[in-house]
Amino acid sequence: MIVFDLKCGAAHVFEAWFGSSADYEQQKARGLLSCPMCGDPGIDKAVMAPAVAAKGNRAAPAMPMATGADAECKAMLAALARAQKQMLEGSDWVGSAFAAEVRDMHNGDRPQRAIHGEATPDEARALIEDGLPVAPLPFPVTPPGREN
Repeated sequence: MIVFDLKCGAAHVFEAWFGSSADYEQQKARGLLSCPMCGDPGIDKAVMAPAVAAKGNRAAPAMPMATGADAECKAMLAALARAQKQMLEGSDWVGSAFAAEVRDMHNGDRPQRAIHGEATPDEARALIEDGLPVAPLPFPVTPPGREN
């Protein structure tokens, strides 16, 4: 796994993990990347500080325990993850049919129910522009049957 700092056109910087540099390049080329804060698909790598190893004759410093802002941030992320998990308990996974399912429910062709799935940035943008009630999830969801 490799982590990159990414930046959108609105200057939001966020961290993302990829299987390799090639995975990042493939996802970018396919238009699968978007800013988690504003949805902007114009994503590029942000400037990152290089990881510099300590001299060979020095022991690595002990990792300090999370305190203050770090602990508060971790607690907020944990609460957000719990809220997403609770919300998804009553929701049906519809995979890549998400946009079509939302439109069918909106048009009355299917009964209303809570769903979650995948949508391309263009599909998500079109749903929002049409006033349909959708929102991105803060954390990735593992589709049923793909759990470890």
